[in-house]
Amino acid sequence: MKKNNQIKFLILFLTFIFLVTSGFSCGQSPASSQPEITLKYWRVWDDQDDFQSIISAYRAIHPNVKVEYRKFRYEEYEQALLEAFAEDRGPDIFSIHNTWVNKYRSKLLPAPDSVTLPYEKTVTHLGFKEEKVVEMKPTRLISPVQVKDKFIDVVHQDVIWPDSGDNNKEKVYALPLSVDTLVLFYNRDLLNSAGIPEPAQTWTEFQSHVKTIVKQDKQGDIIQAGAAIGTGHNVSRSFDILSLLMMQNGTPMVSNGKVTLATKLEGRETSPAEEALIFYADFAYPAKEVYTWNEEMPNSLEAFIGGQVAYFFGYAYNLRDIRNRAPKLNFSYSKLPQIEGNPEINYANYWVEAVAKKTEHSDWAWDFLQFATSEEQVKSYLDKAEKPTALRSLINYQIEKEDLIPFILQLLTAKSWYRGQDSAKAENIFKEMITAVVNSEMFVEEAIELAAGRIQQTM
Repeated sequence: MKKNNQIKFLILFLTFIFLVTSGFSCGQSPASSQPEITLKYWRVWDDQDDFQSIISAYRAIHPNVKVEYRKFRYEEYEQALLEAFAEDRGPDIFSIHNTWVNKYRSKLLPAPDSVTLPYEKTVTHLGFKEEKVVEMKPTRLISPVQVKDKFIDVVHQDVIWPDSGDNNKEKVYALPLSVDTLVLFYNRDLLNSAGIPEPAQTWTEFQSHVKTIVKQDKQGDIIQAGAAIGTGHNVSRSFDILSLLMMQNGTPMVSNGKVTLATKLEGRETSPAEEALIFYADFAYPAKEVYTWNEEMPNSLEAFIGGQVAYFFGYAYNLRDIRNRAPKLNFSYSKLPQIEGNPEINYANYWVEAVAKKTEHSDWAWDFLQFATSEEQVKSYLDKAEKPTALRSLINYQIEKEDLIPFILQLLTAKSWYRGQDSAKAENIFKEMITAVVNSEMFVEEAIELAAGRIQQTM
């Protein structure tokens, strides 16, 4: 009898040892049981090298997750996205322009309140056996309120939209890695030759500088331009420049889903948008003192790289291109000119990262996206890609980086505006509006009303 009890005790003891060392008693599973996950990530502009440190850091925590990174040319990107979604072979995570969020909202999976994922850790059993096991842990995801607290203001405006299933509830549909702002590039040599010690800080100074710098030959042809501004199709980001002027001048671009470009403010005979368009187009009128650009000029970026124009409006993403193609060009860049006496307003143009609604790995995709855009991880990307932050907490960190100072100084006053379901169409509408005014084909007020009506049709 005693021998039987010893045998039973030994069996129970061995069973206990087995359960403990297998992790069963802890509600854990062996790390080897982890399923392999592949997240397809599609982006534009950045090479994988710019993003690799974030991917490696995530795999260190989740070694079962592979991130398949693919970069597209801008010209092919949207078509590739739409075809892939139609054929159910699209990415899990993908980039979209900040003005595309509502356009793609039906294809996006907003951030859930939380995700529960396995985390690998090493445990010791009875002080003599180490084993890697997996433990399920919940993680809270960023809320609309937290987006407003953590990111600069323009981000909240662009990525927070009503839940498609409940219009009374707001959801986070995307998150940015960075936010770019429009700045004033200038050719130091041309400013020096004109006796101008510093770039223009106000639009009045800008007009004065243009008049001083521009040179024409005997036939009246421009041989040296003061600034690339005034036309639509050969001025890079003409839509952004004119939008900025309108907003700086007080134009309510959109209100309650209605395009309000033609709105006249109390006490002003013309709408602020009209005044902005006239100011912009004057640089392309031969009869105006500030005449400095026309439709016969090359593309504004090409002209700046070629040393043909003193002022060019561009973004941080233009820096690499200019430096690579014109290594001897003596140039710099500064904050945008402002209207004296008006609140400072700058212009944001950036991309955001979103999760596809059709993904089979929704928890993993949103967890990776929150990880990538966190302060601890996004630094490596920003340093490598040389881009300005979207996070408030990193502004002081980046203000020490000389190459980014003008961009960083503009982040807190950067704005954008929703121009309907088809942002590319809205940009073309603006270009056609500018051309019609410059060529005297339409009165300014009429051109703005027509443009507002056409954009309204896409809202």
